[in-house]
Amino acid sequence: MTALALPYHLGCPSWSDTAWRGRFYPGDTQAGDSLGLYAQVFNAVEGNTTFYAWPAPGTVERWARIMPEHFRFTAKFPREVSHGADLPGQLETAWNFIRLLRPLGERVSPLWLQLPASFGPNRLGELAAFIEGLGCALAVEVRHLAFFDKGPDERALNRLLRDTGVERVCLDSRALFSVASNDPGILHAQGQKPKVPVRPAAFSQSPQVRFIGLPVVKDNEPFLVPWVEKVAEWIEEGRRPYIFLHTADNRDAPALARYFHEQLGVRLPGLPALPTLASTKASTQLGLL
Repeated sequence: MTALALPYHLGCPSWSDTAWRGRFYPGDTQAGDSLGLYAQVFNAVEGNTTFYAWPAPGTVERWARIMPEHFRFTAKFPREVSHGADLPGQLETAWNFIRLLRPLGERVSPLWLQLPASFGPNRLGELAAFIEGLGCALAVEVRHLAFFDKGPDERALNRLLRDTGVERVCLDSRALFSVASNDPGILHAQGQKPKVPVRPAAFSQSPQVRFIGLPVVKDNEPFLVPWVEKVAEWIEEGRRPYIFLHTADNRDAPALARYFHEQLGVRLPGLPALPTLASTKASTQLGLL
């Protein structure tokens, strides 16, 4: 499989969604073909699934056979690690998780630690100890509002992350919360996703962005335009950002990611176009099942 020669990492919240069959994937796509096909178009994926369940060792081995070397899987620590009462006390569990993913090698980079809204400034010492005990590429997403108040608590968090080379994940849900809607998908997403101020941090060479958009791709344009410029600036600075595109129901998350890439190509002429999937024959020939 030919590596995508992109100066940044682009992807969706997962590679497997039944709604993508006939929309992003060819209509005859089988479940076992999804990852191989996805990796022909995108070079990264947000590892949401590992937050909810540990993959079996055989599953990780299979991923390692399919994922190209250039691919990046930002695996989230399981919630028993990130949402435990004592974060440093979860270091052994965290290392067990890292050992499980070792067949993927450098493709797991960075790991993501998604902290709950209850994790506030009084627990920054726990985060510092966890980072010190981990010692690997890490990105942290916070949700406690004190970390968004531009005061001493946010400065303390940013100082800790910057000093340790840990990235701060930027979640942008402005598009999602810009509408009052009766659409079940939008209502569900608004009930699940945090509504926090945008913090486009770049504390390392790999800034991390999660964009949560509306179901109709074009409706997100006013909120994506600033990100096109910001990502272009990061690339021009020599950074290699990661950007993951969601829609409220994720039915058209791949289309939104493609749209973002097209707009970035206008800002950065010469950026290669993303491939278009036309058949599942290639994935079958690669022996993905």
